[in-house]
Amino acid sequence: MTELVYQIVEHDGGWAYEVDGSFSETFPTREAAHRAAARAAAEQRIPGETAGIVYEDPSGGWHNEIDAGDDRPATRVDD
Repeated sequence: MTELVYQIVEHDGGWAYEVDGSFSETFPTREAAHRAAARAAAEQRIPGETAGIVYEDPSGGWHNEIDAGDDRPATRVDD
């Protein structure tokens, strides 16, 4: 299972959370960035809806799959 780690970092004159190389908006305090990271991490774990996926592979073949929407990553917030 994939694990996403939200790290609280100084960023752009304030504080942000960083996940896999991407930064959130900037928050005025470390505590505010931590609260936002905890909220975002919790939202990542919520299952989505079942959806159909249609895609073409490199050889030109078409595929139909069903994604149950319950393959969610584990998350944690590190300071």
